[in-house]
Amino acid sequence: MSRPYTVARITKGKETFEVLVDPDLALRMRLGENVSASKIMVYEQVYRDAKKGIRAKEEELKKAFGTTNPVAIAVKIVKEGELQITADQRRRLIEDKKKQIVDFISKNAVDPRTNLPIPPQRIMLALDEAGVAIDPFIEAKQQVTKIVEKLKLILPLKIGTMLFDVRVPGDVQPRASSYLKSVGRVLREEWRGDGSWACELEAPSGMQVEIVERLAKISAGRAEVRPKG
Repeated sequence: MSRPYTVARITKGKETFEVLVDPDLALRMRLGENVSASKIMVYEQVYRDAKKGIRAKEEELKKAFGTTNPVAIAVKIVKEGELQITADQRRRLIEDKKKQIVDFISKNAVDPRTNLPIPPQRIMLALDEAGVAIDPFIEAKQQVTKIVEKLKLILPLKIGTMLFDVRVPGDVQPRASSYLKSVGRVLREEWRGDGSWACELEAPSGMQVEIVERLAKISAGRAEVRPKG
């Protein structure tokens, strides 16, 4: 019986590269689990087109990845590229993300008419009613802000927010800015004379620890995050 596989691909410039990987092991690696790199590949070969069996040339691999090692390349593709997952995997991932999103909203939101918490079951029904699309690979808290805006169209709710003064070194500004805009609203921003980037962020109160930890990771501990008020 042949070993099951799925395709992982990545585009470098105008070139696409594909590898055939174990569906379960590749997904676990993509989600951050410690998986042996040598076990994820079904065939130790990098393709330009796996379906047609067109293999990538060594010079193409060296130019795109800086190495010709198929296992090292596969790890990079699985972690950074597009991973095809099975319907069952997608269903399980989305259900798990949905539960995390509902849990966060139920703990941080109230009905503005009564100031009372909203039952998780009502939030779950509203998600289905609004036809909210949940990304299986994006962290639940990073999807909350956009999802709440859609839920407000059919469900009265208000999430407590906080203002934060944020400053990060200029070399990590693109990643920091992208992350902050995914979890809240950047109300103002500026470049400082020392080359650092600063902004005022409005985000859900329940995300304070998450924001501090994520920016610390992005900046290698060089970020400054101060709640206002």
